[in-house]
Amino acid sequence: MFVDKVTIKVKAGNGGNGSVAFHREKYVAAGGPDGGDGGRGGNVVLVTDPNMSTLMDFRYKRKYTAQNGQDGMGKRCNGKSGGDLVIRVPCGTIVRDEATGAIIKDLSDNEPFVIARGGNGGWGNCHFATPTRQAPRFAKSGLPGEERTIVLELKLLADVGLVGFPNVGKSTLLSVVSQAHPKIANYHFTTLYPNLGVVYVDEGSSFVMADIPGIIEGASEGAGLGHDFLRHIDRCRLLIHVVDVSGSEGRDPVEDFDTINAELERYSPELAARPMLVAANKCDIVYDEDVLNKFKAYIEEKGYPLFEISAATHMGVRELIGAAAAKLAELPPPTLFEPEYVEPELAMPTAEELEITVSDGVWSVEGEWMVRLVRNVNFSDYESRMFFDRTLRNAGVYDRLEEMGISEGDTVSIYDLEFEYHR
Repeated sequence: MFVDKVTIKVKAGNGGNGSVAFHREKYVAAGGPDGGDGGRGGNVVLVTDPNMSTLMDFRYKRKYTAQNGQDGMGKRCNGKSGGDLVIRVPCGTIVRDEATGAIIKDLSDNEPFVIARGGNGGWGNCHFATPTRQAPRFAKSGLPGEERTIVLELKLLADVGLVGFPNVGKSTLLSVVSQAHPKIANYHFTTLYPNLGVVYVDEGSSFVMADIPGIIEGASEGAGLGHDFLRHIDRCRLLIHVVDVSGSEGRDPVEDFDTINAELERYSPELAARPMLVAANKCDIVYDEDVLNKFKAYIEEKGYPLFEISAATHMGVRELIGAAAAKLAELPPPTLFEPEYVEPELAMPTAEELEITVSDGVWSVEGEWMVRLVRNVNFSDYESRMFFDRTLRNAGVYDRLEEMGISEGDTVSIYDLEFEYHR
């Protein structure tokens, strides 16, 4: 079965918790805190696999979770970081945000992409020792890993796309020019899913051709199979429009040609403007030469290159493929889809969304809003730290601390960050 669109849920691993422990050794009095840090949670990573051609692997498994980080231990032993979860997808897969439909990433190269980042591990109590707080009896919890629902949408990576009505000979043409073996029969909708084939033109010259299942009138609105598979010619740099000119089914080639072009235009004006070659197929069994001549005159008037071929007898096929290869040499490489997804802005938290506690003179501020804020700030950068300070002030965090009795110079702990409070 050909599966080209699935929705899955991914969750990165949670960070391990920090440890509360104290050094205990013979002849060493008051050894002090030595709790280790928790390990970082594993990431969820998407990697392209050239051996995959569909999203069939995701049909029955829809939730993917990376390993959590281990908790810290005594003797300042840090917990082990969770292993990354690697998810393999076919080349040409588009990753979209399920809620907005915006593109997050176009996976058309070999670079791994982290779709969900693991949470940082919590600090052990050894980090919180100060001259006035020599035996801290608290540690920090690990941060939760990112969790999101995404849509994987496969858009085949092909240089040339074969378009046309059902049963015009697209699959036969693909089988003749490549080693692909699509199902071929003399009835409509024989091809139920796209087929790919590599066409070898000459030494060092080849391209990938895609046979798209028959498009019919109304395909852009969901009729037939075209609505499901039109996306697979989005990346094609060149289209070959195959038209049956034999008259064996009593169809008008000119009408068929215009109908398919109209569907492409409705689906994507950019796609309809792609370079196109026209293949007048089944020329070996033409019933009426006038119909063929009328079609030739119409195509020439439109300015498209026309090739009279017979895929079944191989007549004119070499010339068509040669022209396609020459045209591809002039065209730029396929463009990648640019990311559209923007992380939503953090809404100011309510009083219930933040948990403020005090222990051993340390004011801890925690909550889901704070987790997302900390994750988005680079604390090694001065401007980022100033942004973090302004955000806390605007959110009323400092006002709440003052209402609860915080004093000048007290310590504020926010996950991996600890600082002295000054008005």
